[in-house]
Amino acid sequence: MLKFVVGVALAAVATSCGPSQIGTTPSPGAPPATSTSPLIHHWAMPNLVGSGLQDAQDAIQKLTGNEIFFSGSHDVSGKGRHQILDRDWKVCSQNIAAGTQIQAGVKIDFGVVKLAEQCP
Repeated sequence: MLKFVVGVALAAVATSCGPSQIGTTPSPGAPPATSTSPLIHHWAMPNLVGSGLQDAQDAIQKLTGNEIFFSGSHDVSGKGRHQILDRDWKVCSQNIAAGTQIQAGVKIDFGVVKLAEQCP
């Protein structure tokens, strides 16, 4: 009797599931199940002039959810120094104006001087 009950239960489940969708093609004009085009995010570039370099970098990462993770910087004093410890530098200029729409892949560059120095 138990075999009969289990067999009837399995038959009921199999018939209630309907036909398999594996290998079927969507009807003409139907939207695809997944999109192949990535969602492109845009953000307004903040004004980071006057910020510490590390704070400016952190602000871009936070704004974009790390979609823009790296930014560049260069010494605007004319001395050609490298920014080894970002916390020792302040932002004098940025290559993208505040309010400009940015997206992943954009090259952000900050013009910087040492904290104790004046911006040119």
